[in-house]
Formats: sequence, C-alpha cells, structure tokens
Amino acid sequence: QVQLVESGGGLVQPGGSLRLSCAASGSIFRLNAMGWYRQTPGKQRELVAVIGSGGDTNYATSVKGRFTISRDNAKNTVYLQMNSLKPEDTAVYYCNLDYLDYRLRTLASWGQGTQVTVSS
Repeated sequence: QVQLVESGGGLVQPGGSLRLSCAASGSIFRLNAMGWYRQTPGKQRELVAVIGSGGDTNYATSVKGRFTISRDNAKNTVYLQMNSLKPEDTAVYYCNLDYLDYRLRTLASWGQGTQVTVSS
C-alpha cells in the first residue's frame, strides 16, 4: 500500500506563488508517472501537469508558462511550482502516482488533496 502526503497549499494573492509537494511512501518498486490534478465544486477533476519517469512533462494549456512540475526520485516526491497565480487557479489540488509495487503490479494512488485559494 502507498500513502501520498501533500503539503504547500494555502491562500495567496493574485500574482503570487506557491509550491506544492507530494511525498510517497510504502510498497513502491518503481515510480512511473507523477502528476497534479485539480478540482472545483461541481466540476470534474482536471489534469494540471504530469511528469514521466524520464522527466518528460505535459501541462494543461491554462497553466503553461506559469506552473512547473518536477520530481525527486530519491525522495519519492513530486513538486508543483505555481507562479503568477490567478483567481481561476483556486481549487483543491491532488497528486497522483502511477507505480509498480513489489509484485510488479501497475497501480495508482491519489493524495488527500490540498486547498489552493487565490484571492485578494
């Protein structure tokens, strides 16, 4: 079983920055893709950014040029640096991890979510 612990959310003014972290622990044989999603009330969860095991990245159009995803495989951690934040970035942010466990099963796990509020 894998646990994901997110941190770094909070309240920030428009134009400000936040850095989210998501640390994974448990039965991880190999990390695959790691990503960040967000959700607002009444809407479906949407992809924000994803980073593959080789470091390749993909971003939602709405965050390109403002957000940067990165990972530290030694720490089983994925980060999301969010700059030039806008009120429309307000959401609960969830990290997601695809991994192989020690039985070589491909599994996925979600974090508990962290609130990001962009408001003056």
